[in-house]
Amino acid sequence: MTISRPVIFKAFKYAVYAFLAMNIYWFFIEEHAASAVQFPDGVALSQLFEAYASTIDTLAWVVLLLMFELETSVLEDRHFTRWVAWSLQAVRIACYALIVRAFVGYVENLLFFDGVALLGAGADLCSLGDAWTYAVDLDEYVTITAANCATFSAAAALYQFPGMLAVVDSQGLFDIRALAWVDVINAGVWLLVVLVLEFDVRLQEKNRLEGTVLRISNTLKFIFYTILLLAAVYWGIKGDFVDFWDAFLWLVAFFFIEMNVVEWRHEAAEAGTLPPATSR
Repeated sequence: MTISRPVIFKAFKYAVYAFLAMNIYWFFIEEHAASAVQFPDGVALSQLFEAYASTIDTLAWVVLLLMFELETSVLEDRHFTRWVAWSLQAVRIACYALIVRAFVGYVENLLFFDGVALLGAGADLCSLGDAWTYAVDLDEYVTITAANCATFSAAAALYQFPGMLAVVDSQGLFDIRALAWVDVINAGVWLLVVLVLEFDVRLQEKNRLEGTVLRISNTLKFIFYTILLLAAVYWGIKGDFVDFWDAFLWLVAFFFIEMNVVEWRHEAAEAGTLPPATSR
């Protein structure tokens, strides 16, 4: 018994999609633990996107990814009734609303870390007590105890996060702010990617994704995907495996969507529905 290459390709593609769906859970666990420290009085509804920006963002992106998969690969032209088209559009609009709001959440998170204040002179980690935590990462806080206080930092200057019994040294603060900036840049660039991809899909529906328009689209996406790859590499270097793994999977997932569009164009060309070369 042999398994055809298309079957293997499709199985791998859907495995990637499944891993992305699993990341929703991992981001929730990570952000839920951090929110207990960042919001000691509980997360208010108005703070939901600030506390769970990655979880909500990933959930919306997974649903949006499935919408792209349906439109570019699964559904055929005969399936696109008015009801189906409107349903897909409604889901996409809801996803984009959540993604944009999650982007604002990343910005709010970045601004939050800009509000740190220098802890009182002479303060050191071992004198703070076990009510305090140390920020070892962007969304990871560890309770300070007599056993571990000397292992975090020997810096003379410590910074306290606003409204939190959480501290970090200057190098840790720099790293956390850098990670927060990468979150903002990554989320913003993904919005640009999906905007270009939306144009690709709409133009392909009208068989107009050709010539100069196609070259501009490919150039923009090359720039955007390069930035996203650099963000993934940065997360990998900084040891943030969940963010690195998620970024890598998203690049692979949208490679599949790009391949769907290419295959769609080839099918249109074989059917003779693309514009002739002289019209480019």
